[in-house]
Amino acid sequence: MPFIFTAAVIAVIFSGIRQADESGNAEGLRILEESLHRAVVMNYAIEGRYPQSLEYIEEKFGIHIDKTKFIVHYTIFASNILPTITVIAI
Repeated sequence: MPFIFTAAVIAVIFSGIRQADESGNAEGLRILEESLHRAVVMNYAIEGRYPQSLEYIEEKFGIHIDKTKFIVHYTIFASNILPTITVIAI
C-alpha cells in the first residue's frame, strides 16, 4: 500500500512539472511573436520600410531567438507590406 501511494504522489509531481513546462513554452512563444511583431512595426515607423531579414531584427532590436525551442519563419514580400511572421515551438 505505501508503494502505491508513493508512486501516485510521484506521478502527480511529474505531471505538474510537465504542465508547468508546457505553459512556460506557450508563454515564451507568445512573447517572442509579440516582440518580433513590435520590432517589425517599429522599424517601419523609424525607417519607412520593413526589415529585410530576421537577422536584421535580432541585431537591431536585440531580440534573442532560442533556436533550440522555436523555429521562426519570416517572409517579406515587399518593403512596404507587413511581413508574415510564424513562430513554431519545437
